[in-house]
Amino acid sequence: MPRPVRYSPSRSDRARAPRAPAAPDSTQPPPSVPATVRPRRLRPSAQQLQWLAMALLALLLAVLWRAQPAPAPRITQKAIDAAVLHTLETQSLPSAAARAAGTIAPSVVRVVGHVRTRKGTEVERSVGTGVVIVDKGVILTNLHVVRGTERVSVTFADGTESGASITGAQPENDLAVLQAHKLPDDLQAAPLRSTQNLRAGDGVVVVGYPFGIGPSASAGVVSGLQRTFESPEGGQEMRNLIQFDAAANPGNSGGPLITLDGEVVGIVTAILNPTPARTFIGIGFAVPIENAAQAAGMSPF
Repeated sequence: MPRPVRYSPSRSDRARAPRAPAAPDSTQPPPSVPATVRPRRLRPSAQQLQWLAMALLALLLAVLWRAQPAPAPRITQKAIDAAVLHTLETQSLPSAAARAAGTIAPSVVRVVGHVRTRKGTEVERSVGTGVVIVDKGVILTNLHVVRGTERVSVTFADGTESGASITGAQPENDLAVLQAHKLPDDLQAAPLRSTQNLRAGDGVVVVGYPFGIGPSASAGVVSGLQRTFESPEGGQEMRNLIQFDAAANPGNSGGPLITLDGEVVGIVTAILNPTPARTFIGIGFAVPIENAAQAAGMSPF
């Protein structure tokens, strides 16, 4: 029986046959495996940090400059003159006398002396003016306004009415000091000014209640200083008075004579009139504030 033919693999077949992996040679070192490469951290140099800081500073300055408001336009003298002229043409400014009267107004009070008739009815015997010189309710007025009265009352600028006590007097200057019993919440004392630099011709204002009407204001000038006046009623001679020509009438007695700055330089005390009419003819007298303050125990200058 014939045998099947066996073919031996050819060289090409042997070449195509997979080779088994060779056994590792323990005598040979293993192939080197490249190590993992870590990224290198870059550190900025000192010069780079300096440039960065300068860039940030420039950015900050730019932001601040943009945040600033636009510069105001330059004000020239021509623009100021034009604004003043426009104001004078379009607005009516208060006079110096009006400003002075407004300054002293909160400190001026109406003073009334009361008496009782035989029937027991209380009536007004005299009406005058006073001025607050201490904000605790100390008031200067004329002595003849309150002398011989049974009760004295005052009315403040805000309408507050109060009784008052006579706490001092200076008869030689016809002055009286009052203490009000009830005070407004915002009572203001009048500013006082020395008469040392007062001159004839200086503007002055009288504020008070002539014939009980007021408060009223009248303006004039200082007519003279260190005048002497003898009262026609009691024959009392008064010295070192301020003469003025601002209108004053009965009821102005005890009120303030003020400068155009609104500062008290005197207390109105008398008017000169050769007739029995007791009306103003252009000559009034005031006690200098230095003497008036002494009546209240004050030395303001």
